[in-house]
Amino acid sequence: MEEKRNVSLVSSSPDGYNMGIFMISCMVLSWIFIHRWSQRNHKGPKTWPLVGAAIEQLMNYDRMHDWLVNYLSQLRTVVVPMPFTTYTYIAHPANVEHVLKTNFANYPKGETYHSYMEVLLGDGIFNVDGELWRKQRKTASFEFASKNLKDFSTRVFREYGLKLCSILSQASCQNQEVDMQELLMRMTLDSICRVGFGVEIGTLAANLPENSFAQAFDTANIIVTLRFIDPLWKIKRFLNLGSEALLDKSIKIIDDFTYSVIKRRKAEVEEARKNRTNKIKHDILTRFIELSEDPDSNLTDKSLRDVVLNFVIAGRDTTATTLTWAIYMVMTHSNVAEKLYSELKKFEDDQAEEEKVSLVQYDSENLESFNQRATQFAGLLKYDSLGRLYYLHAVITETLRLYPAVPQDPKGILEDDVLPDGTKVKAGGMVTYVPYSMGRMEYNWGPDAASFKPERWLKDGIFQNASPFKFTAFQAGPRICLGKDSAYLQMKMALAILCRFFRFSLIPDHPVQYRMMTILSMEHGLKLQVERRS
Repeated sequence: MEEKRNVSLVSSSPDGYNMGIFMISCMVLSWIFIHRWSQRNHKGPKTWPLVGAAIEQLMNYDRMHDWLVNYLSQLRTVVVPMPFTTYTYIAHPANVEHVLKTNFANYPKGETYHSYMEVLLGDGIFNVDGELWRKQRKTASFEFASKNLKDFSTRVFREYGLKLCSILSQASCQNQEVDMQELLMRMTLDSICRVGFGVEIGTLAANLPENSFAQAFDTANIIVTLRFIDPLWKIKRFLNLGSEALLDKSIKIIDDFTYSVIKRRKAEVEEARKNRTNKIKHDILTRFIELSEDPDSNLTDKSLRDVVLNFVIAGRDTTATTLTWAIYMVMTHSNVAEKLYSELKKFEDDQAEEEKVSLVQYDSENLESFNQRATQFAGLLKYDSLGRLYYLHAVITETLRLYPAVPQDPKGILEDDVLPDGTKVKAGGMVTYVPYSMGRMEYNWGPDAASFKPERWLKDGIFQNASPFKFTAFQAGPRICLGKDSAYLQMKMALAILCRFFRFSLIPDHPVQYRMMTILSMEHGLKLQVERRS
């Protein structure tokens, strides 16, 4: 008994305790050393036991897109182990085609993505997989092919392009600086609400008023995006705390507005039928209301709400962000600015002669005549005639190559698979194709990949497309963006008006850098001085 007591005393003594801690520390350090030694020739991100590459990724979070560029330029495929999953980033067209087309069924949006976005997007086309997605896509494809919708969209985009032009001309008179990104966000939100809902929400009015729906939509968009990096969001949602409590309030405002519009629009459709008039509108909501009357459609008011909000979120931030980067690219490349201006001037003269339009003589210092000429020019910009502006199309496409609106797009993995380059991916992980990196890879675009050169898209002055698995700004395969033509229509309409009638210069020392969100917006906006041109 005495011997056992002595053993117990020794083992519980401070020296024994310290020795135990020392031995455990040595084992942990040895484990880390062996792990790091085994990776001495590893070319990917640094990994550590348990946490994987999370440390390096977090250290580079604010510049993650460029962090990936560095690795993908060397490796073409980058595997990033994380604590609970593994991300595989791809930039080679063969791998991208495999994920987006060849083995499409194995790489869905997945339940994780759906759970993050459901509160805002519901079961809309951008947030579902399988039969529900196929059915909505088939319906939406018919709507986007509709001539009525194209004509209506053209009129709406022209109207808001001119509203923005008027605000800029006033700012130039008063020598005011403007935040171009904010103005473009207002323009695209107003536009998509007219095309989507058929309603005027008026955020682009001259005094730039606040709007409860617009504010709530912005807030909800930001918060659901933050869920991708906030591991506590489900707890906050359950307890209704912090950002999740604010999200609930925002969604209520969005839903109140949306459902009131649906109710009013249904009444207008019914009234038009009773009176046998042809005043039924051509916006997306009205078309889906008509489709919902088919008993086989299964479209409820909740379905209509989801349909329209999906088009709003897809058509607002992406278009505004691309236009913001395009203006920045034009103003920082004087040769591009002059080539574009020359094309627009020639187009104006040729189109006016063809349509026998007498152009107003104007002085850029005379605001009234300036606005009259801008309105005249915008009237020449029609769906078909815009197709003749090849250099304008190339400027926008080159912007999208280097600054894609969606810089990364993750996909779930249903079953183990092997990519064309031999990389093995495991079920439950994620594969992310990276448009931002793809546009900067020399193995995709040649030694001048990092340069802004709209000419790379032209052959004998005519625009030439690239493979959608190489130029992935609009995705590719079965999920290729249905709104691609509509997005180009609005971007060409707005950029043609702006670059024909204005010069832009950056406010001195204004920082231009991207914000780490699902959309590649500018962290500090785009602060400019505006000058009218003749």
